[in-house]
Formats: sequence, C-alpha cells, structure tokens
Amino acid sequence: MLIGRVVGDLTAARKHESYDGKKILLVQPLTLDGEETGAALVALDAVSAGIGDRVLLVTDGYAAFSSVGRDLSPIDMAVIAIVDRVDLAAAALPANPSPGQQHP
Repeated sequence: MLIGRVVGDLTAARKHESYDGKKILLVQPLTLDGEETGAALVALDAVSAGIGDRVLLVTDGYAAFSSVGRDLSPIDMAVIAIVDRVDLAAAALPANPSPGQQHP
C-alpha cells in the first residue's frame, strides 16, 4: 500500500466494462513526511475521493479489484481510504545528516 494525494482524474470515453460507473483518479505517491515521490499513478476510486485528498492506495491487483467490487477485472490499483491523519514515531522519519556527515 502507498499513501498519496489525488492530483486529478482521468476521463476515458472507451474503457473496459469493469470500469463503468467508477471514477478513475491520478494519485501522486507521498513519502511518510508528505513529500512527493515518483510519478503519478492511475487508480480506480472505491471511496469517493476528490482532488487534494490524501489517500491510501493498494497496488496489488487482487486487493484492487476486490475493493471496488469488480472480481477478476483488469484493475491493479485502487484508492481504498481517505487519510485523515498520520502519526509517526520520530524514528520512522529519515534522518538528515549534516553536510559531510554520514549515517552510522
């Protein structure tokens, strides 16, 4: 699973029938401290997320098509939650050593 932010949606006039009635979202993956990382991903929406929402994204095909109720469909990513808050222990964030200093 990944945490991401919805940055847009996608419209397709012609698509596989399993996508009918489902919103297709563009999701930008985020690091644990909220920074963008990597390229935006395409996912089916299972929770009525909107642009700007921080979301939880599944990237496994079975989890994705199951979460949107479309068994055995060509779906490999789905938004399954809108994230309200992330609480982290300080040790979970990457340390930023001073210039010239290395991690032990």
